[in-house]
Amino acid sequence: MKKGIKIGDKFYDSKKAALNHYKTILNSYGFNDTLKQKDFNDIMGLLETHPRVKEKIGVGIDKVRIAKVKYNTKSFELLRVDGSTELFSYTKRINSPKTDFTRFRESCRQVIQEDLRKVKLAYFEKHSKKGKVKCQETGELLKYEDLNVDHRQPNTFSIIVDRFIEIEKIDLKTIEYITVDGGPNELADIELKNKFRQYHKDKANLRIVKRSLNLGRSYQARVNRQKKDLKIPDNK
Repeated sequence: MKKGIKIGDKFYDSKKAALNHYKTILNSYGFNDTLKQKDFNDIMGLLETHPRVKEKIGVGIDKVRIAKVKYNTKSFELLRVDGSTELFSYTKRINSPKTDFTRFRESCRQVIQEDLRKVKLAYFEKHSKKGKVKCQETGELLKYEDLNVDHRQPNTFSIIVDRFIEIEKIDLKTIEYITVDGGPNELADIELKNKFRQYHKDKANLRIVKRSLNLGRSYQARVNRQKKDLKIPDNK
């Protein structure tokens, strides 16, 4: 039985389906063309799965374009805000086996799901008009199911996890997991779960944005907290 995969906010029935999606994006542009926002978001979602995502993003990704490589074939090229560039292979990333970092990151995401849900509910309770609220990036009025809680760059979720690993000096090969009802892996260590939940609460700058939109590129190199950033509330 084939197992589906989740990349960014999209779910694919199989690796083949994911590969076909990114191949379609690649082939829909000419050499040196810059990706449109929707396709840029999909590349960023895939980049988030890289075990060295912090290194790949660097000071921030400004845009993604189509590069000409060997034998006149196409490749995605990351352009950072400092002018540096790097080719990015979607096939290598999708076909790569799940790393220790990927497993740990997925388990950390399970830890904070309830916190993110509460942030979204609180935002709707405060700002809802006829069952809709404004996307914090576009200003569009959208329904609950059309919006996501997103981490404002450069403190993406993967980078928060990466820094947590460094601070806590975690050996990923020693982490124990449990699987509940066939669902995603969860951390077996309750103390570690609580530590990550608190660290994420302290570091995450959140936004409510429409599903098809990741955070705007103009925010990628900013680290200071902004007035409209949402925070996870203290437990009462």
